[in-house]
Amino acid sequence: MRILVIHGPNLNKLGERDPEHYGRLSLADVNAGIQAHARTMGVTCNIIQSNTEGGIIEAIHGANGYQGIIINPAGFTHTSIAIRDAIECAPVPVIEVHLSNVYKREAFRHHSVTAPVCVGQIAGLGQWGYVLAMTYFVNQS
Repeated sequence: MRILVIHGPNLNKLGERDPEHYGRLSLADVNAGIQAHARTMGVTCNIIQSNTEGGIIEAIHGANGYQGIIINPAGFTHTSIAIRDAIECAPVPVIEVHLSNVYKREAFRHHSVTAPVCVGQIAGLGQWGYVLAMTYFVNQS
């Protein structure tokens, strides 16, 4: 099984930015945890991070050959109709993940334009959200 993990804007600043919401792990730490769990499940993960809408859209469009996409659209969650449309026509199912519980934060974070076109959404469980999403895909195959 192959899964594509897409990290959105500013997630390259994990461990430095807003640690009370995002924790102290760096993106490299989060990715190492994802890869470690992927190996135990027999999953091959390709992980990318992009600070641009176009980069994220291109990654979604190029997801042929994967069995699922796990995406943290970050700030684009609330604003990007273009990413929403890319997810809607994605060649594979998509799960939206957020490190923080967006529903315990500012009101503008409570609405996701991308979640309605995803299989599901996991929020507030830190890096474990990625592992849970991966587990879902493994158990659906």
